[in-house]
Amino acid sequence: MLRRLYDWTMSLAGTRHAEKALFGVSFAESSFFPIPPDVLLIPMAIAKPAHWIRLALICTVASVLGAFLGYAIGMFLYDMIGKPILAFYGKENAFEQVAEWYNVWGGWGVLFAAVTPFPYKVLTIFSGATGLNFFVFTLVSVVGRAARFFLVAWLLGRYGEPIRIFIEKYLSLLFTLFLVLLLGGFYLVKFAF
Repeated sequence: MLRRLYDWTMSLAGTRHAEKALFGVSFAESSFFPIPPDVLLIPMAIAKPAHWIRLALICTVASVLGAFLGYAIGMFLYDMIGKPILAFYGKENAFEQVAEWYNVWGGWGVLFAAVTPFPYKVLTIFSGATGLNFFVFTLVSVVGRAARFFLVAWLLGRYGEPIRIFIEKYLSLLFTLFLVLLLGGFYLVKFAF
């Protein structure tokens, strides 16, 4: 089953709709969607290594725009939408504890989440709900997301074929590692605040 999913994702990377899907997943992941854009970025960059800059730019722009949606959810719709999303990640009670600290140090938190597998959407919503300075939020989102996506895309563009062979050889192990990192990020969210 894992092999079929991998093959399907690789085939999607070569379709005319791949970049739109990458944009959509990158946008949604920054505000509410639990799956990171790497699941599309990686096979797309391997399939089209010469387009790594374009792919990283799509991820970065879409992710920052999605972060603005997360910020807006926190700022304007926190009670109606933000609380249920935070509840999904087990963070509904952390708001009061974090709000004051977050307005002083939140930029660093957003930068951390933008670069790591930590669920970025949690901090985009917190940022809007606590009123983190929007310029700081935008700056660290652009820097963090660009650093993450450009590094991943460059590595895959530069070393794509050996990485593709490595991924195909160790697909099950890599999938397990990815799940551990993803679940670890959710666990960290649950107990970090």
